[in-house]
Amino acid sequence: MSFPLLTATAALPALGAIATAAVPAAQRVAAKWLALLVSLGTLVLAAVILVRFDPGGDRYQLTESHSWIKDFGVRYELGVDGIGVALVALTALLIPFIILAGWHDADPHETGNKRWRPTQGFFALILAVEAMVIISFEATDVFLFYIFFEAMLIPMYFLIGGFGDKAHEHGDEVAATQRSYAAVKFLLYNLVGGLIMLAAVIGLYVVAGNFSLPEIVQARANGSLHMATSTERWLFLGFFFAFAVKAPLWPLHTWLPNAMGEATAPVAVLITAVVDKVGTFAMLRFCLGLFPEASKWATPVILVLALISIVYGALLAVGQRDIKRLVAYASISHFGFIILGIFAMTSQGQSGATLYMVNHGISTAALMLVAGFLISRRGSRLIADYGGVQKVAPVLAGTFLIGGLATLSLPGLAPFVSEFLVLVGTFTRYPVVGIIATFGIVLAALYTLVLYQRTMTGPVKAEVADMPDLRVRELLVVAPLIALLIFLGVYPKPVTDIVNPAVQQTMSDVHKTDPKPEVEAAK
Repeated sequence: MSFPLLTATAALPALGAIATAAVPAAQRVAAKWLALLVSLGTLVLAAVILVRFDPGGDRYQLTESHSWIKDFGVRYELGVDGIGVALVALTALLIPFIILAGWHDADPHETGNKRWRPTQGFFALILAVEAMVIISFEATDVFLFYIFFEAMLIPMYFLIGGFGDKAHEHGDEVAATQRSYAAVKFLLYNLVGGLIMLAAVIGLYVVAGNFSLPEIVQARANGSLHMATSTERWLFLGFFFAFAVKAPLWPLHTWLPNAMGEATAPVAVLITAVVDKVGTFAMLRFCLGLFPEASKWATPVILVLALISIVYGALLAVGQRDIKRLVAYASISHFGFIILGIFAMTSQGQSGATLYMVNHGISTAALMLVAGFLISRRGSRLIADYGGVQKVAPVLAGTFLIGGLATLSLPGLAPFVSEFLVLVGTFTRYPVVGIIATFGIVLAALYTLVLYQRTMTGPVKAEVADMPDLRVRELLVVAPLIALLIFLGVYPKPVTDIVNPAVQQTMSDVHKTDPKPEVEAAK
């Protein structure tokens, strides 16, 4: 029996979460180091998956399958395709940086209660989320996926509501109320989406007789499983609704600015760079794979919603006073691009969407974590409270600029390639949609450059005159992310080589081929 590598990659952070939570109250530093070491161990296992994965091999590799709930056809079934491998690697890569960035975010205030262990709880919850996200990217049993798709909401709820941002313009009581509101809103939105998905999961079992994604896709392809048109459309809508909430897609997006605004910067990165990717990944794996005809039927409406997300998110980002909420609305715009690429139904669009998931995770992590370092120094999230930072903290300002330029998809940085592929793939099939989507790029330049100008340039405000530059720990967080943005911006081939075969298989599932050029090349 081969070593269960996929299980180990998810089990290590899960066991690490339990061990971190069990560290004695007085050993806060030990809990931090334990969490960091566990996350690095998970990264090593993810790297092994990446090395062992063969892009030219079977669709699902490193598979594991064991009987679980036999009476209902539920199996513990794991397997990764190129898209899953890329996102497992992204998750494992970002968690160590999130832990390092949040090194002091959960240090307790002076208290007489020696049993209070917020540090242990904070890092244990981060590891728990990592474990659930990784197994979501690996699960090929629909019921197994659903369990962890929902279960990750619980640790995220406590991370948002229990460990909020200390930099707040109002008093502690108001801040606690707003954190609680943001956490409850996050939980309710996603629970409603999950309940609707549960009904669709049950409906899928009634129709297919099992929960195995590869078996259902194969049965649909060879004609041994037939779904009535109305049934397929209702099931598709149930799955898509839950994924659109998680992604998030307009108009189901309103929980994200609240959650990111009230969470600490590392938790905000965990939300948008890691957890939200489960929604867009699931659209590719489950919506298109299980319901190909319904996916094509719903495409026109989804493209409109994606366009609204792109423009609406960017417009609201332009008008933000709060740095973190600006990044949140920018992410809504970026997720619009990802969903646009998925449902453009072209190989360029879907390759670009997958690459966008990876690049958005890296670029948003870089920008938000540097913003968090900035906010922790000044004690304010308001853009108006800054000015002239580049004169007193040039390294902080420089890394902030690179993160911002990556967010606006500047050529030479990683997001440019993915956004270009999405737009090319969209334009070849839906030229009007592609033209409208390009306005999101213009707006991204506006909100990013205005943010930099107002915070980093101009006269030095008295409140930031003594602001220290990035420390060694902070540089260890930011420098590798900046290096990755530059490397993947210049040479994206390592990622595209992995995801392209999986994209071609997804295109085959929905019986789509790329449009032929209207003008033939000269011979």
